[in-house]
Amino acid sequence: MTCALIWGTTWFAIRRCIGDGGYPTFGAASVRFAIGAALIGVLYALGWGRPGPRRGRQLGAVVLGGLLSATSFGLVYAAEQSISGGTAAVLYGTFPLCTAVLARVAGVETIKPRALAGSAVALVGIAILFADRIQVSRAQGVGVLLVLASVVVSSLYTTILKQRASDVNPLATTGVFLATSSVALGIFAACVDRRPLPWPPPAGPTVALLYLALVGSVVVFAAYFYLLKRVTLMTISTLVLLEPIIALVVDAVGEREVVLVPRTYAGMAVTIAGVAVSIVTPAARRVSK
Repeated sequence: MTCALIWGTTWFAIRRCIGDGGYPTFGAASVRFAIGAALIGVLYALGWGRPGPRRGRQLGAVVLGGLLSATSFGLVYAAEQSISGGTAAVLYGTFPLCTAVLARVAGVETIKPRALAGSAVALVGIAILFADRIQVSRAQGVGVLLVLASVVVSSLYTTILKQRASDVNPLATTGVFLATSSVALGIFAACVDRRPLPWPPPAGPTVALLYLALVGSVVVFAAYFYLLKRVTLMTISTLVLLEPIIALVVDAVGEREVVLVPRTYAGMAVTIAGVAVSIVTPAARRVSK
């Protein structure tokens, strides 16, 4: 519930952070993770977050996860320049389906036939939603594709961390993960962003940035990696089912200019239904090692 509630609000916070008068897209993402990593570094120095990655394989897995996270969040930040947080959150409803496939390929968990049926239903919903976005704006259509690409990358690093670094302290995993993401996004921002970080910091976007850094990064990723140690990938992926509802409520309150037509709601409903059919199954059996 903590992950779902927080991530359901971060979509709106991202748009506020990088909107008019705010921070450059990739620079904002880099600063967000840098602040989070710095805070965890302080906590680690005080004795929290032990043990950290103890073997080269573990450290490599977390660093790779951070690099993939930078790619995933870069795609999301780019997408939210043209689509609403609610739309992005609904598209992330395909995360369990993509995770199921990758988990099966990696031999981490089994995949049920029902999951494949749910995947087909969810893809129909995505097609409905995508057609609606294209009718509004081609830029929004590109945003949809960027979010779907982000889903694939997120599923990949989640599977890798589950398989190779699940016994690392969640706080330590979060620190290395955020620091790696920050460096990668910072390099990319230096090459791509067309404007520097604003000074003095604008009030509203800075509040959104701090919320994303402290709550939307430190708290939520520590909680996420805590779950990753204790439950199956398919179980943890169910949290995205609640995010679209939360994100839509936030959008309705904070982005009154966002207009969702009936076809959009239909696409959202079908997508969520497909994801539900896919994952409401008996617990996945872990492949014996």
